[in-house]
Amino acid sequence: MTVLDVTLREYEPAVSVPLDAAAGRALAASGILESATPDPGRDGHWLLRAGSRVGAVRTPGGPVVRIMPKTPVSRLFFLLGFSLDPARAWRESQEGTVDTGAYDDIVPALAHAVERQIDAALRQGILQGYRVVEESALVVRGRLREAEQIRRHFGRTPPVEIAYDAYTADTAENRILRAAAERFLRLPGVPGPVRRRLAHQRVRLADALPLIRGQELPRWQPSRLNSRYQPALRLAEAVLRGTSPEHRPAGSDPLAVDGFLLDMNKLFEDFVTVALREALRERGLTARLQDPHHLDIAGLVGMRPDLVVRTGDGRTPLAVVDAKYKVEKADGLHNADLYQALAYATVLGLREAHLVYAAGRQPERFHEVRGTTGGPDGRGVRLYQHSLDLSREPGQLLSALRELAGRLAGTAALPRS
Repeated sequence: MTVLDVTLREYEPAVSVPLDAAAGRALAASGILESATPDPGRDGHWLLRAGSRVGAVRTPGGPVVRIMPKTPVSRLFFLLGFSLDPARAWRESQEGTVDTGAYDDIVPALAHAVERQIDAALRQGILQGYRVVEESALVVRGRLREAEQIRRHFGRTPPVEIAYDAYTADTAENRILRAAAERFLRLPGVPGPVRRRLAHQRVRLADALPLIRGQELPRWQPSRLNSRYQPALRLAEAVLRGTSPEHRPAGSDPLAVDGFLLDMNKLFEDFVTVALREALRERGLTARLQDPHHLDIAGLVGMRPDLVVRTGDGRTPLAVVDAKYKVEKADGLHNADLYQALAYATVLGLREAHLVYAAGRQPERFHEVRGTTGGPDGRGVRLYQHSLDLSREPGQLLSALRELAGRLAGTAALPRS
């Protein structure tokens, strides 16, 4: 069977596409899609439905599956750029930090952005640094590794086991940038001009050793020396964590998938919580992301609110926020979310909790919970639902979150039960 490329849209109804059984099973096992099942009404077809992951992937022997986001690509990359480097994005006139060129598809846009960032990083030359080298040599250089000399050569010389500091371009920073360029050179859908520029950047980074697929990324520390590399490094790391994921279905070997995927759930959560944290910091408050707590006294039921606002010393909780990237229901309600928010407020001893959705028909609504009255103000716990329209301009998005941060900061003056 001829396998054609497939284009899906985020969270839209399932599409019936011609797939052989092996390719269909591979997609189903990968967990990339919301669902992938044989089409009962058409032989040789599978029903594919995209979920929150957007981008492009190719399974072994299968089609290239492109998943288009609901959010405009330029806005999507503003969210990504802000989440990766909030201090810079917050400072630079509320503009995003990721240049996507004129491309309106995720993979071409991101390939362009990565190449431009790498080019900017290397414009003043390749960053070099000292790295410890351990090797066998015919002459002594640096210090003698006595234990290895005895273990490997029984004390005879030469060769000698030595260690020394080498000033080299084979640094963690250059390895990460090279790996990002190489990853895009293997991905489907990268335009020819961008591919050629990426190949040029790979040549410039040839002195850095390639990364081994599946291994953890090398660690680097922000410093004055690598400051010009940092925007490119943050974007490259996001690429390397989102490309070629290995999915392990139960009872089977990992399934290697070439491509790039962004999880819109995680991206929206990161953007909302990071932006609120920055705005609250301006008001002298602290915000803890993924703050761990337990629902029960025994500590058996864990819970992690997306963001807990605390006093400047970090001791007293003032407000709790959960970000939800979800398709709106017809009645606008997500009951399970409200139950979760109530649990957060109860455990933290708060009189209100806030839910932030990616879209909605109403800008704000709240629900006062029955049976929770008795606080000094005489009202019950309130659960607020806010909407953040991702089609709005970056400045408008940040203004809306600044306004919400002001509301959260105001809760410090509310009576507590």
